[in-house]
Amino acid sequence: MGRQWLQKNKEINANKRAKIVTKLVREITVAAKMGVPDPAMNARLGVAVEAARKQSVSNDTITRAIKKAGGAGSEAANFELVTFEGMAPHKVPVIVECMTDNRNRTAPDIRSLFKNGQFGSKVMFLFEHVGIIEATHATAGLDRESAAIEAGAQDVEPLENTGEDSTGARFFTDRSDLDAVTGALRAAGWTVTTSEMGYVPKDKVQLPAEQRLEVEEVREAIDDHDDCHRIYTALA
Repeated sequence: MGRQWLQKNKEINANKRAKIVTKLVREITVAAKMGVPDPAMNARLGVAVEAARKQSVSNDTITRAIKKAGGAGSEAANFELVTFEGMAPHKVPVIVECMTDNRNRTAPDIRSLFKNGQFGSKVMFLFEHVGIIEATHATAGLDRESAAIEAGAQDVEPLENTGEDSTGARFFTDRSDLDAVTGALRAAGWTVTTSEMGYVPKDKVQLPAEQRLEVEEVREAIDDHDDCHRIYTALA
């Protein structure tokens, strides 16, 4: 019985890793498509490539993902970025970004995952579309606000799950400043782990534990879908 459980656990972990790798490869293609297909000149792409390498994604796979963004030859990408809006249970606004080669397949799938919610409700106006940078610094106790000002970010908040011997921060920028702020943080000694466009809720929704769990279950189910690239909620 124990060995069966162990084997099942290994399979679950392998499936999770495969999905993580798929999302990382797609992020590389998206980043290359939205900017210069050179990690040295495209901050978002550079971060995506670094993240993929940390997950042991091969250089050949990374190169193919970048080539797909060019839209030429057999390596051309045949998928698009599609955004869905809606309300999760208890009227929590949700934005879902999907990478898909068939939106007619993806839309019904995502709709079915909005259990006890309202798929298609317009909620975009409840979010700010900004640049989001997550980074850590090897020095503990750094003043995050000073770092944000010096780098040109508009706002900053502590980054969760950061060790006591370092400083973690999530920086928010104007969309046009994302690459510049990412470069400035790196020059100041920060290790950037995320650099991308995203959505930040203008007002967060507070829920009691039981209702919060219901929303988180829906969020996890959507995020687990193969086509889901990013998901944003207004859940506090």
